[in-house]
Amino acid sequence: MRPIHFECQSPDPASTMEFFSKALGWEFEGWHDFPYWLATTGPEEQPGINGAVMPAPDSQPRTVMVMEVPDIVQALEGVTSAGGEMVMPVQDIPGVGQSAYCRDPQGLLFGLFQGLPADPSEGS
Repeated sequence: MRPIHFECQSPDPASTMEFFSKALGWEFEGWHDFPYWLATTGPEEQPGINGAVMPAPDSQPRTVMVMEVPDIVQALEGVTSAGGEMVMPVQDIPGVGQSAYCRDPQGLLFGLFQGLPADPSEGS
C-alpha cells in the first residue's frame, strides 16, 4: 500500500499555506465547509502526490502520510498485529470514503484511507 496523500497539520494553516505557496509554488483550495485546504504540489503528469493543510488538533505541527488501503478494517488489524496502534478510529468522509490514524511502535503517526467503491454507472 502506497502513500496517496499527506496532511500538514499546522497551528497556523494560513501561514503554512502562504509559506508553501511562496517557497514551492503550491496551490491551495478549500474543501467544502471544513477547515481543510487541498494542496496541489505540481502538474498531474509528474510523479508525486498532493496533500492538504489543516489545523493541528493539539497545536503541534506535523506532516502525516496517508496510505490507501483496500479494506480499512483489515489494515487496522494488520497495524495492531504488527505492534502499532489506532489513535483515531475509522471516520466517514462523506462522499469520499473512510479514514483512520495510527502510530507505529516508535510513535510515527500515519493515516489509512479506504475510498468508496466505484459507481459502476459512471463512465458508461
